[in-house]
Amino acid sequence: MPYVVTQSCCADASCVIACPVNCIHPAPGEPGFATAEMLYVDADSCVDCGACATACPVDAIKPHTLLTPSEQPFLQINADYYDCFPHRDRHPLAIVAKQRRVRHSGPFRVAVVGAGPAGLYAADELLKHPEISVDVYDRLPTPYGLVRAGVAPDHPHTKRVEKLFRDVEEQPGFRYFLGVDVGSEITLADLRAQYHAVVYAVGASSDRRLGIEGESMPGSLSATDVVGWYNGHPDKQDLLVPLDHERAVVIGNGNVALDVARILARDPADLERTDIAALPWAALARSAVREVVVLGRRGPEAAAFTLPELVGLIGLADAGVLEVVVDTGGQPIEGEGRKVELLADLAAARRTPRPGARRLVLRFDTRVVGILGTDQVEAVEIERDGAVERLDAGLVLRAIGYHGLPVADLPYDPARGVVPNDRGRVEPGVYVAGWIKRGPSGFIGTNKSCSEETVASLLDDLDSGIAEPVGTADSIAAVVAGRAPGMVDLAGWRAIDAEERRRGAARGRPRAKIVDVDEAVRVARAGAPAQTRRGYASVTTLARRLERRR
Repeated sequence: MPYVVTQSCCADASCVIACPVNCIHPAPGEPGFATAEMLYVDADSCVDCGACATACPVDAIKPHTLLTPSEQPFLQINADYYDCFPHRDRHPLAIVAKQRRVRHSGPFRVAVVGAGPAGLYAADELLKHPEISVDVYDRLPTPYGLVRAGVAPDHPHTKRVEKLFRDVEEQPGFRYFLGVDVGSEITLADLRAQYHAVVYAVGASSDRRLGIEGESMPGSLSATDVVGWYNGHPDKQDLLVPLDHERAVVIGNGNVALDVARILARDPADLERTDIAALPWAALARSAVREVVVLGRRGPEAAAFTLPELVGLIGLADAGVLEVVVDTGGQPIEGEGRKVELLADLAAARRTPRPGARRLVLRFDTRVVGILGTDQVEAVEIERDGAVERLDAGLVLRAIGYHGLPVADLPYDPARGVVPNDRGRVEPGVYVAGWIKRGPSGFIGTNKSCSEETVASLLDDLDSGIAEPVGTADSIAAVVAGRAPGMVDLAGWRAIDAEERRRGAARGRPRAKIVDVDEAVRVARAGAPAQTRRGYASVTTLARRLERRR
């Protein structure tokens, strides 16, 4: 009974280390580990011990007998990998290396700006060194970044990476300063005065533009904004998403494009038991959209979405949840690889959708010429094989990639949307990790290896000698409390998390997200243990004393 990997990798590598026969690849040290869509179990070598499934922190590995019908394709996907990369030698490549030690005794304090995957992976790497303590800052009162506000609500398995982050939060030397705007309430100069080093992991919060006529018209939106809208991001709850037309168009065919298309096309009843935000769900329940067209500029062989996303979509089609159509303009689907084979099978198969099922069209080899309308979007003008066509629609979403914005007090490369850096080092004492470092590429797990590289550069600088900051752990807390009255600590986040889960359980959902920042802060203060609430007061008192001394 071989075990099977069923989703994109979190790059924790626990499964690779746990496997006694080295049958999971690519492993750390092998080409592709940090950038692979997923890992693969070699069925011929698997000894059915279950160690990998036990070690996996996100429950992504299953015995083949427990695969659901929609997960069955992963059995062949795992086998296909070894047809191309047999790994006949069984020399274990994932040997745990001796941990690097810091040459100086410390203690050292590091600030991490951004509580998403890159920031928390960086914190995890830093906390492996007992000499280092880490304070993680975020503008929002809740952590986890795109895992909370970017992963589609009907993909709860991807959110299981939160279990890793909870483990990071429980480590000695970890603190949260959530609800703090670094750049306005706290500056880089403030942080450098209080910490030995500062790591920015603020992501890429904007999106790429199409540069076509009509792009700024009402009804033409960024898929990034719509993802934040239905996921309960506080900044996006006032977004106007017109759903009064029977057709919506998504430009781009990466994972974000498939996510937003799937959410728009799914029966709202199927989403009611997820953690989708309440008001967006109500809007989707009233939606007139019955068809979502996903436009790809190139052919099926160049589709940007990953295999796990395609397999999930096929599972919905097989179950009759969605009618999924592959539109190539009558051209045969050609090329090599499992993705092309699955798309060809999807195009050829005849499935019977359930009554009332909405339609999702994957259209390829199509160039968008313009967005048409007077006061709002009415249609998209597209070109295929030299012929121009009008496609009526009331909503157009661009999903052609993220783009990083300038970060206060840091240099910026506007072409790439990143902070210029050398292996994460902006200058000694200031570092970047994640998308603001490398650009919007990779998966959640890619941030682990990215953060490891950045932390290695930071440790090099600690070994070389970094100026001692003037602050202390107490003075840091006082400064933050004085500048950011809405600050939420770890106990406060735990209170928010518990309250969201309590409200969700009352409605048969995993959680009901609190989308109002002020309400989240009130919940944090009310739900935090009494000792922590007294801590808030004492820190505020200390902050006032420091201000009076000035």
